[in-house]
Amino acid sequence: MSVAGDMLSTGELTVLGRVSAASNVTLVCDLATGDGAVRTVYKPVRGEQPLWDFPDGTLAGREVASYLICTALGWPVIPETVLRDGPYGPGMVQRWISTRESDMPGSTRLDLVDLCPPGLVPDGYREILRAYDGSGDEVSLVHADDPRLQRMAVLDVLLNNADRKGGHALEGLDGEVYGVDHGICLHQENKLRTVLWGWAGEPVPADLLADIAAFTDALPGEVADGLAEHLTDPEIDAVLRRAKRLVDDPVMPLPVTSRPIPWPAF
Repeated sequence: MSVAGDMLSTGELTVLGRVSAASNVTLVCDLATGDGAVRTVYKPVRGEQPLWDFPDGTLAGREVASYLICTALGWPVIPETVLRDGPYGPGMVQRWISTRESDMPGSTRLDLVDLCPPGLVPDGYREILRAYDGSGDEVSLVHADDPRLQRMAVLDVLLNNADRKGGHALEGLDGEVYGVDHGICLHQENKLRTVLWGWAGEPVPADLLADIAAFTDALPGEVADGLAEHLTDPEIDAVLRRAKRLVDDPVMPLPVTSRPIPWPAF
């Protein structure tokens, strides 16, 4: 179910509970609309944990800026996201994504990003690395070779996503693949950390490249005006540089830092 931005911005929020595994305060809410309640996620700014390399109180705005960029590209990757007041003050509110059964406990089918025994990577998946799990057994980190997920990987390059964990890629009931948790994005320095390295060194698909080229033309105008409410001018300039770099050299980057994968990976 899609929710209009004005509904997200004005509907009354009722807090149902908290996602305990999240590092920042993440609240599950019902949003009152004329057609009934819609499930949402609410992250108040006051619940953000300080980071050494991102200014305090900016993560909610970065989530909104990431959504604005995704929308300008015409990609339905990030659910509708707004910055608004809520029960615990200003924060990010985003449409909740209900997932397919493959993401539920007890499922035998691999998720979009998952672990499997080494040497037993199923068809349709790409192996990223091999490591040891908490029991000391060797495992392979894999992700689906899926064009919907590939589009997310390209978006992460543009957003300079420093925290694309496996659990941040969700297959919705509507058949789309959504990305969530974009608070640690859009730094002007290279921070790319992701589990979606399976296409590293490969060409960017032509259809995605055409969208990026159109985005570079649109960014300096109205798009930049919207981003300016959440990002600094150098950060917006860095978005444009990353987009132009992909247009000029349409190849997915290789890992260049000592920590190319976020920890934990899920």
